[in-house]
Amino acid sequence: MILPVTTEAVRLITPCDHGGMWTDDPALAEIWICIGHPGFSGDDKQRRHDLLSDRFGPDGWRWRFVVRGRLVDFDEAIAEYEQSYRVHLTEHPELVAWLTSVAGNVYDHSVDNVWEDDYHQPGPAANHYQDISVRRVIAEMQGVDADHTTTDGSSLVELTDLATGDVHRLPRAPGFHGDHLVQLRDARSPGYPLNPALVPVYDPALITTRPDAVEWFHREGCGHLSVEAYWQTAKVIEVRYDRFLALGDLRDEPLRDI
Repeated sequence: MILPVTTEAVRLITPCDHGGMWTDDPALAEIWICIGHPGFSGDDKQRRHDLLSDRFGPDGWRWRFVVRGRLVDFDEAIAEYEQSYRVHLTEHPELVAWLTSVAGNVYDHSVDNVWEDDYHQPGPAANHYQDISVRRVIAEMQGVDADHTTTDGSSLVELTDLATGDVHRLPRAPGFHGDHLVQLRDARSPGYPLNPALVPVYDPALITTRPDAVEWFHREGCGHLSVEAYWQTAKVIEVRYDRFLALGDLRDEPLRDI
């Protein structure tokens, strides 16, 4: 049997070098991808924010957190942070007894931290979470409404900072009965036992590691098992896919200079 001869040309499939054929798709603006771990920010918070907003647009990037294998928002992630303090303080009544009898309030990097009890801190100052967690958990353990903290200046007491000796007129935190202000920070601060590098994360499922990263919280306290390590390792930067594609060659290093 003789097969008929076809004159139809065979289409050759070749690599497409016209990125615009698909990168202009508006649907890509709805897709978000992780581009890496930024690590500890501290006082570099505002610079990083400005750099990311300039690179991806203010609406083109956001913080996300890998918690138990899922990408979740800030509120879900910070709840695990606070729960670690809740478990730790519950298991250490001697620490609670000392703190509540000595301190009238606590802070992290600045005395002004006592006026802020919201984990969401969009301003330029470094974030502070451990003092908020401690205030909330202590109030809960003492049977006091944590939302009843006076921050309007109408009821202030004099508290002496154990770290500096300075006297400040500040609100007394619910559940605290002492006359001092206690900093919860480095090894030179009186509240060092509640530094987040010394508080273990309460659930092993929250523990992750980055073998190529060694930061300050890996070198003290509980190391990679601490609530600080959980927080710093869990957080990632997510960006809109269309903004990522617009980086061109910088796509290989989207967090350059972060």
